[in-house]
Formats: sequence, structure tokens, C-alpha cells
Amino acid sequence: MAIVVVLDMPGMTQAKYEQSAEKVAGRPGPVKSPADWPVSGLISHTAAPTSNGWLVVDVWESEEAFQQFGETLIPILRELGLEDVQPQTYPVFNVVTR
Repeated sequence: MAIVVVLDMPGMTQAKYEQSAEKVAGRPGPVKSPADWPVSGLISHTAAPTSNGWLVVDVWESEEAFQQFGETLIPILRELGLEDVQPQTYPVFNVVTR
């Protein structure tokens, strides 16, 4: 079952987001495609600044796919000084894409 993952990250900046994206992809430059992720299963990724940090909303094919990705992501976020990021997950009811 697909899931929505929400990461609300106070203290995250655009520069830190870009650093994390490069570390996730394992290469310089922005992450522009699900193929840039180190594991399969990503359906969509959206990132936006907030008044106090950064918000990421992903849709994953399964909880297992996200958990596998989390093994890469969480150490990267900790390295960037974001110790207390707690992903919130929700079952998907509907996904609409172009």
C-alpha cells in the first residue's frame, strides 16, 4: 500500500536541503527524478520552505520502500544538524499525477 510521508524540519534551510539532495543522489546537482533516489519506490517528492524551516512531502509505493530510504536519509539529516526529524506517515487514499 502506498504511503504519504511528511517531514516538517524546523531549522532546515534551502542550502541544507540542497546538500541533503546531493548526498541522497550521490552526485552534485539537484534531484530531479525518482531515478535519482538510492532506492526504488518513490512516486513523488515535493519540498518547500516554511516560516521556520523546510517541509517535504513524499509519496512512496510502500512503507518498506520508505524505510529502506530512511536508512540513507536519517544519517544525512543528522550530519546536517537535524537531530529530531520524525517522519509522519499516512496511508494513501488517492494519488493524482500528470
